[in-house]
Amino acid sequence: MPLNRKVGIVDLTTGKIEIKPIPLEIRKTLIGGRGLDVYLLHKYAKPGCDPLGPDNAIIFSGGLLCATLASASARLHVMSKSPLTNMLGSGNCGGFFAPEMTWAGFHHIVVKGKSPKPVYLFVHDGEIEIRDAKNCWGKTVTEAQWAVREELGDNDIKCAVCGPAGEKMVRFANVMTEIKNSAGRTGNGAVMGSKNLKLIAARGTMDVKIAHPREALDHDKKFIEQITSAKVNQTQGALGTPFIWGATNSWGGIRTNNWQYNQLLYADDVEPERLDEICEETMGKYHMTGCFGCQVHCRAQYKIPYSPLAEKLGVVGKYDEGPEYTSQGAFAGEPGCTSADTVLIGNHLVDQYGMDNLETGSIISWAMELYEKGILTSKDTGGLDLRFGNDEALLEMVKQICFRSTPLGDTLAEGNLRAAAKIGKGSEKYLIHVKGMANLHSDERATPGLALNIAVSSRGSDHLRSRPAIDLYHLPQDVMRKIYGSPVPYDGPLSSDHREYIGKPWQVRWHEQCYMAVDCLGICKYHTVFLGATLPNFEDWPKVIYYNTGLEFTPQEIWEVAERANMLERMFLVREGFKRDDPATGDVLVDRYHDEPAKRGAPDVIGSVIDREKFKQMRAEFYKHKGLDENGIPTPETLKRLGLENFDKTPSLI
Repeated sequence: MPLNRKVGIVDLTTGKIEIKPIPLEIRKTLIGGRGLDVYLLHKYAKPGCDPLGPDNAIIFSGGLLCATLASASARLHVMSKSPLTNMLGSGNCGGFFAPEMTWAGFHHIVVKGKSPKPVYLFVHDGEIEIRDAKNCWGKTVTEAQWAVREELGDNDIKCAVCGPAGEKMVRFANVMTEIKNSAGRTGNGAVMGSKNLKLIAARGTMDVKIAHPREALDHDKKFIEQITSAKVNQTQGALGTPFIWGATNSWGGIRTNNWQYNQLLYADDVEPERLDEICEETMGKYHMTGCFGCQVHCRAQYKIPYSPLAEKLGVVGKYDEGPEYTSQGAFAGEPGCTSADTVLIGNHLVDQYGMDNLETGSIISWAMELYEKGILTSKDTGGLDLRFGNDEALLEMVKQICFRSTPLGDTLAEGNLRAAAKIGKGSEKYLIHVKGMANLHSDERATPGLALNIAVSSRGSDHLRSRPAIDLYHLPQDVMRKIYGSPVPYDGPLSSDHREYIGKPWQVRWHEQCYMAVDCLGICKYHTVFLGATLPNFEDWPKVIYYNTGLEFTPQEIWEVAERANMLERMFLVREGFKRDDPATGDVLVDRYHDEPAKRGAPDVIGSVIDREKFKQMRAEFYKHKGLDENGIPTPETLKRLGLENFDKTPSLI
């Protein structure tokens, strides 16, 4: 059963491996996945530790429903103390690794210490081995996976990998699975590199017994019909996540030339329809694929077509997947480039290097603005013409950052706050970040709710932690009341106007709870109320959990689990130095959100800024909903209600 999956604890310093059960008490209070990961991070990462030192821990997990009959039950979650932000490090991706790890007998693997030489872990049917990584160290993401499969003689092995960027400890290196699935944003790949851990290879043949298989199948069929009938998922199945770009850019919600504009002009070549044409031309009609257990199939497949730039870089005909909405921002919007070739090549490079596309595109675009303003000169760039719209310079910087091969590449590999401190000259003013993590390429000046979401997110600027994306749909009040009044009552104000400030704190709070529950279960956010107002949420999950695992939860109990896990993340932030108004650690937006009006786009976008005082009022209201004091610190009453009042003093149950 899912309930008999174990936790493996690996100390790379000593070579000791422990395998422990997950107590039912933990399942009832945190469920699994991201919720249990933050519990384990508190217990296994020493307070105040160096994120790239042996006292940090990195945790890999599949959620409670991973590899069951629940739809899209494929999500891998990875957590550590972040080397990018020195705060919470957390990433999530799909694919097939987490189900394979589940079939191998494990829901969580905790890695601590540091190996004296490069190693990888082989996880198979209830066992974990530490093996020499001499055959895969130094290789790209896909090369490393095939090297291990060849070594072990099994092409069905699935891997979670750090690429060359992780080995070089680029502070925004990702953990990668397959060719493009990225547990990204906060530098977990660098944590792997710091531990001399190249990858985890998983192969499992252990059954996952379903508690009530017939009922689980029947219920999942209803779920699938609900999910696949949603127009948003039908569009994703046809165009992938780039469809979001088309609507957002035409509206004026794409930050461009770092932050100077909010719409990329003359961008037909990077629109979703054009990218889809290229994918079909290079891969055929059936070029869309999906993760384990998913019917949406939002992942496009492509081969890089011929272009002079692709030929120069030696990537013509290279296979990849995507590009995602985030790659359009990283290699088109932010750097002001308008070529599909650049988007496809840039996407391929970061996939092979194991480097976060959002962070990479953002920090290069920041450097471009510094170059434009004379803060960086041609001497600093080694003669590289680092201007906006220079496709070749953009891709050259991707390589320089990954391999730290130039002084500027080495500086940018340290992440935005460290790079700004080194460059100086007022360069920090031009960073677009929260808690030291770069923003998505979106522009939230016209959407106060989305602006609040990125400011209060637990891991830094984030579109996957509490984003009320459906706020842009102008939903009728009765629909909003149905969503936001369950599973706990809410009779406060709600506004369907995305420009409004009232009611947005509760919407952000509700989505924070929803997405935590999703991450504890190990299912995809596209299968819940993220982009689709009619998709499953708290009321739908109890039966899915019961039929697959036998555990009984009410919607309110799932809410409480999410609340407890979210509070543990806030407690970790406080433990590691959170200060409410500190740009490096706190719940704030950079000044450009407040001071620079949006210049392009629709009438409801042009001229938009986030009002400082109204933002503070939203934040204060969010704190009350969450059970925090005026400084963003959990109140004693909240901790007692959630059973966390003595958390730091109690020994680990695992």
